Amino acid sequence: MSSTTPTPPQASLTERRKAETRMEIARAAAGLFVRHGLRATRAEDIAQAAGIAPRTFYRYFATKEEAVAPLYAAGAQRWAEAVRAAPADVGVLRALEHGVRHTLTPAAGVSASSWEWVRTLLRLAEENPSLRRVWAEVCQASERTLGEVLAERGTEAAAGDDNVAAAPEPRFTAAVASAAVRTALEGWAEGDGPVEGPGGPAELALRNLGALRAFPWES
Repeated sequence: MSSTTPTPPQASLTERRKAETRMEIARAAAGLFVRHGLRATRAEDIAQAAGIAPRTFYRYFATKEEAVAPLYAAGAQRWAEAVRAAPADVGVLRALEHGVRHTLTPAAGVSASSWEWVRTLLRLAEENPSLRRVWAEVCQASERTLGEVLAERGTEAAAGDDNVAAAPEPRFTAAVASAAVRTALEGWAEGDGPVEGPGGPAELALRNLGALRAFPWES
């Protein structure tokens, strides 16, 4: 008589732990960048702040600039997921606006105090080519994810109506929407505007999307 023992989900557990460690390092890096600046911060300083050995840091990130990528990516992921969570019966533009309100409004996604960290990190990205490259790569990946979300929404809409005409290619639509939101964030970070209300990132992003109402979000 033989018995089989279920294989524990070791791989998924390991991946979760890796993701948690990456985020802990990212938070430590962001804190040091905000307090001391990018130039004054070494990878060894980030490792010490995160409670890990320098060699462990380099197992996760090749450079100190790359260490904040998980924070950039977390915001981008929240944006895509908020668009996905928009009511199924609203159009693309309304879904994008829903995503903005649920991602760029303090307390909905990131606390008001954390938004000042966001401002500083975006300013640093503008000033430093290496960090700017990290930001650009995250934005590109976010654009692809948003394209997949919009494709899913388009498929669901078409499934309920045999007469739905072909909408613009989801990747192109995602690029337009992403540019509207990204430039709003970068423009806000350049100034001293509030974190919410008029002049805040959500209001600026909604304004940019509003300027694109003539865009054929769906046909």
